[in-house]
Amino acid sequence: MKVRAEFYSRLREIVGAPAVQIELPAGARVLDLVRKLLSEYPRLRDFERSMLFGVGVEFVQLEYALRDGETIAIMPPVQGG
Repeated sequence: MKVRAEFYSRLREIVGAPAVQIELPAGARVLDLVRKLLSEYPRLRDFERSMLFGVGVEFVQLEYALRDGETIAIMPPVQGG
């Protein structure tokens, strides 16, 4: 299956694009997506423990089962000031 990963803030700079299409096996979870992204973009490891994931208007956990064609937003932790 294919999913679209959209990146925000510093993560977008690391990946070098606002979004990428990722091929994953059927039944993949967000954790599988993260593992693949970390292997392709090692600099994302600096944010590995703090990334937030969203599908639609809801945040999801690493166990969330992805669906073919889904878009997942990947964000660094929210900061304010």
